[in-house]
Amino acid sequence: MPLFNSQDILVVGAGVLGLCTAAELARRGHSVTVVDPGGLNASAVAAGMIAPAMESAVDDLSPDHAALLRRARDTWLEFAAATGVRLDRDLAEWRGGNVETLAARLASLGFAHEFDREAGRLTTREDWKVEPEQALEALSGGVRRVEGRATRLTRVGARWRVETTAGSVEADQAVLGIGAARPMEGLTETTARLLALISPIRGQIGVVGERLSDHVVRGPGAYVAPMGEGCVIGATMEAGERSLTPDLERSAQLLAAAWAVLGQAPRPLEIDWRAGVRGATPDGLPMAGAAEDGLHLALGPRRNGWLLGPLVASVVADEVEGRPSKEPTLSPRRFI
Repeated sequence: MPLFNSQDILVVGAGVLGLCTAAELARRGHSVTVVDPGGLNASAVAAGMIAPAMESAVDDLSPDHAALLRRARDTWLEFAAATGVRLDRDLAEWRGGNVETLAARLASLGFAHEFDREAGRLTTREDWKVEPEQALEALSGGVRRVEGRATRLTRVGARWRVETTAGSVEADQAVLGIGAARPMEGLTETTARLLALISPIRGQIGVVGERLSDHVVRGPGAYVAPMGEGCVIGATMEAGERSLTPDLERSAQLLAAAWAVLGQAPRPLEIDWRAGVRGATPDGLPMAGAAEDGLHLALGPRRNGWLLGPLVASVVADEVEGRPSKEPTLSPRRFI
């Protein structure tokens, strides 16, 4: 890819949107520094779903929204090859519940699928996934990291300065990929107003050492997805919650729903329950692009951070380089 203009870029946040953006900018030839607050972020507390078909059907999305998710998935093909992220393109399945309704929605939106009405089984190969641990490690290659929590962002002449608990960092342009974290000090009124629109959603998952299914299986109230040698059971969507302590009652409900989806009798399992907090915008679409001159946002993907990562990264990288946005509906300025 031809270099537009080489710059120093500062990315604040090391979740999927931040790291995808950092990786995209680095492979375009820019010098990128990522401010990583450390700890287990929401992108690691995830199944790594890249699932435009099932997400569109479950949420009954409009054709335009579903088409955007499909474009986001397709962006992964070249991006994964360039960054070393491994894509799993195995079967995805839905069992039980309103399966006929979901099959009809997939058909109306043009997603390829197979529907066994008698068995109540809906399958598609339009949905993929990644292993979050492997993907986050691959995305971190080629960028400088500063381990510290960002506390203040200010404009210093033509550059941006971020104060962190590990010291200060400056760059020509800055990207905020801070998820649902509370805003740092020093923000302009415009950027502060945009960040205030991001609402937290807590998601709980359970990591199991045993492989309960060899492909993604979804159903009412839960999914089971392969991960490493085991699997992950997910996931809750708890609007307004910020606690990173798993709720045991909700964990029990999630496990019961997972056994029902699998059609198996409950039995003892060793489960590592985890919680992460995601960010969502008022319209359910991420903010991707410039908030003001030289300051860009990569925020608010709701539960579709892994699906939307490379598309958001490409949009932000284009605007960093002065190119027009290829997805203007994602512009943060739509809320101003």
